[in-house]
Amino acid sequence: MHHFDLCIIGSGSGNSIPDDRFAGQRVAMIEKNPVYGGTCLNVGCIPTKMFVYPADLAASPAQARRLGVDLDLDGVRWADIRDRIFGRIDAISAGGAKYREDSDNVTLFRAPAHFVGPRTLDTGTGEVITAEKYVIAAGSRATLPDVPGLDQVTVHTSDTVMRLDRQPASMIIVGGGFVAAEFAHIFGAYGTQVTILQRSEALLRQEDRDVSRRFTELTARKVDLRLRHAVRRVEPLAGDRVAVIAADAAGAEHRFEADVLLVATGRVPNGDTLNLSAAGVEVDQDGYVIVDDHQQTTAKGVFALGDVCSPYQLKHVANHEARVVQHNLLHPDAMITADHRYVPHAVFAEPQVASVGLTEQQAEERGIPYVTAIQEYASIAYGWAMEDTDHFAKLLADPDTGLLLGAHLIGPQASSLIQPLIQAMSFGLPAHRMARGQYWIHPAMAELVENALLALPLRNRQ
Repeated sequence: MHHFDLCIIGSGSGNSIPDDRFAGQRVAMIEKNPVYGGTCLNVGCIPTKMFVYPADLAASPAQARRLGVDLDLDGVRWADIRDRIFGRIDAISAGGAKYREDSDNVTLFRAPAHFVGPRTLDTGTGEVITAEKYVIAAGSRATLPDVPGLDQVTVHTSDTVMRLDRQPASMIIVGGGFVAAEFAHIFGAYGTQVTILQRSEALLRQEDRDVSRRFTELTARKVDLRLRHAVRRVEPLAGDRVAVIAADAAGAEHRFEADVLLVATGRVPNGDTLNLSAAGVEVDQDGYVIVDDHQQTTAKGVFALGDVCSPYQLKHVANHEARVVQHNLLHPDAMITADHRYVPHAVFAEPQVASVGLTEQQAEERGIPYVTAIQEYASIAYGWAMEDTDHFAKLLADPDTGLLLGAHLIGPQASSLIQPLIQAMSFGLPAHRMARGQYWIHPAMAELVENALLALPLRNRQ
């Protein structure tokens, strides 16, 4: 039985932990998936956004025509787009694995592992190891609902749909969250006829209600959006096509047929694959590994980070937690804590959505005093240039201190425009001081943020 100083389970953000400062330690790396580098690199953030960018270009003729520029989309070369993306990503993944395999102090195990005792791991290769410290960074996986017939058809998730052999003429997407939204934009812009089946009354229901409502309205203009439709069963058709039978709010059943079925109903943490109880690692009712502010689990010497313990399921959160864990492994007598106060996220759909902090409904539910302001893109010069009539920024702030409680943007460049608002929240900068304490380039898009800050009806406007 080999003994290691450190064992890291998962090659996503956990892979960034062993640097030169760990050169004197014997490190075991565990990765069960055929690709190395985790969800973000291989099936998540990076490839999806590399598909989104050409989708934005493909969708541009309609907007350009309104402004007097006549553009035509001649076509989309699906295979070229796909191969450009994975030709780069697969090489990075393979290179990351080879780098670890060639490291003098790292042993890489490529098999499903599970604990068989405290700090004792069956690597899945026929070898059992022990380690002084563990980092559980095993990520999450896409889930499938319990629907009759689903096991009789070809079902795609975000893990597989980006590697399709050809662009489908039609697609059914089951779900209404950010994965459904982004792939509806991607395939819809490329020319696929997209149908979204969403069991609730809106898309992106976790967003601020005004953003969710507007996003739902705008999406309905571009795809066949069926709200309050619950999937009842799935049937196979000839040539790998699929039929989905869904019931509307009145209970009436409707039949939808398509070339491809994409299920985007969420992800679950992979902790349940590791026999965590044998290691003394506890999980919560949703299956997430329980950690403290130092990212320590309930088992001595065992840390966790990323999707396996974080309901945020965001790469920038996993990276932050990896830096915390790395420091705490190196400095056990001077540990630092993770900062999850203001965690932002973005949806790279059409339109973009970005958010940080409280939504208005959360502020109401918690009884937190707030004031709000909504600033339309059309109210700024750059918005006039675009003739934008659909998008806005919405801010929530404490009426007395002026400190921001939440920021929610829907529209072009939302994922970038929100960054100064994240900064203001993180460093405690009041709204009007932020607006008047610096120059804002005119007529840049950032004036949307400036004007939204100034529009907040604060009691103290200093």
